[in-house]
Amino acid sequence: MAMSKIDRIDREIEKTRGKITEYQNRLKELEAQRTEQENFEIVNLVRSMCMSRDELMNFLRGGANDAPPVETAYHEQEDMTDDKE
Repeated sequence: MAMSKIDRIDREIEKTRGKITEYQNRLKELEAQRTEQENFEIVNLVRSMCMSRDELMNFLRGGANDAPPVETAYHEQEDMTDDKE
């Protein structure tokens, strides 16, 4: 009897390890999807700034204070939201 109980526990351990591996793999997939989505949003944000590559590089290097503001659809949407409040 003691052996069957140990066998049952061993099976449960293996089953649990399998689920842990499955969940770890799923977590890696979800983290990769999140990173991909974040990158997509960053690219869209950068493109919405309507800057040349040189202007963008200067902006990223810390010249953001010298860069003139650029009106984009995002800014227009933001302005319309402010009026409603």
